[in-house]
Amino acid sequence: MDVEVTALAAAVVPHVSAAVAAYGAGVLSRVEDAATDATVGVGGRVLRRLLGRGESRPAVEAAVGDLAEDPGDEDRVAALRWQIRKALSEDPGLAAEVAQLMRAAGVTVTASGERSVAAQTISGVTVTGDNARVTR
Repeated sequence: MDVEVTALAAAVVPHVSAAVAAYGAGVLSRVEDAATDATVGVGGRVLRRLLGRGESRPAVEAAVGDLAEDPGDEDRVAALRWQIRKALSEDPGLAAEVAQLMRAAGVTVTASGERSVAAQTISGVTVTGDNARVTR
């Protein structure tokens, strides 16, 4: 299964961020317990899978901890997205499992065509095309 990792990471982050926002740094211990699936939802299930990968666990934990300190900070959300993307890129099997979790949760993300954008949630400006200018 070929998974588009960038789009998958973008789809996963809102769910993981919601779990972090709801439970703060305590989400790390909550997702370790399989019985809490209903409480932390899809974000917790995805986070548990990511934490199960020993190579990326420290970086994902650190990004979750940073986000827990300020869930509204877009830079911290981006740092978590980057760590998730790295973990998924380095482990195609994990990417396939996470993609399946997202499909089971009713989340699909597809980008098709030149300069297309795919995301379940976009919080900010998304621009495609030539000579685009955005001013805030």
